[in-house]
Amino acid sequence: MEYKIEKVWSPLLRLYHWTFALSIVVLVVTGFYIHDPWTNTSLEGVDSFPMAFARELHFSAGYALLAAFIARVYLLFFGNKYERILSFAPVTGANIKNFFGTIGHYLYFGKKCHRTGHNVFAGTFYLLTLFFALGQVLSGLYLMYPETLSIQGMGLAFFGSQQEARFIHNLLMWYFLFFVMAHVYIVIWNDIMTPEGLISSIFSGRKFVEKKDGV
Repeated sequence: MEYKIEKVWSPLLRLYHWTFALSIVVLVVTGFYIHDPWTNTSLEGVDSFPMAFARELHFSAGYALLAAFIARVYLLFFGNKYERILSFAPVTGANIKNFFGTIGHYLYFGKKCHRTGHNVFAGTFYLLTLFFALGQVLSGLYLMYPETLSIQGMGLAFFGSQQEARFIHNLLMWYFLFFVMAHVYIVIWNDIMTPEGLISSIFSGRKFVEKKDGV
């Protein structure tokens, strides 16, 4: 079987991916510390300010997440043919077929339904993750700037009180933790089971695609 190299992911998509991934790591680690500081604030005001440092990192990572979110939304409409929303959203007959075919493949019930870009099962969860990322950003801004009237109005409308927003913010964090674990597992599984170079593609932007009819 022969393969050709095809350019799939643009530099902006790859930059989005790694910015999104690294910001989640920083947000989770600093978020846990802000929620329950394991230094028990014994260092505060003595030699250092770990809580202030953790909050600064958390807020900076939050803005990085917002920038990544904006970049990916842009690519959903103006990216290449593999990055646009209609290539992997479950809204067409072919995409819905790919969605269930991919589930069957993951459960070892059938052959892989080939997609050069995202398969529809993965793409659906990527869209859901973007939606939850927006929720994290908005709830985070509400918690960070409760005295700003425009943000206060948005926060009260979408999340309720500050305590309710904090609960939602914490709950969504657990989604991202489980998403990352599932994402890493499935990516490694795919890289072992298929020869398309899925992991290397997020660095190089290129995949190995099966040649058809000598093309």
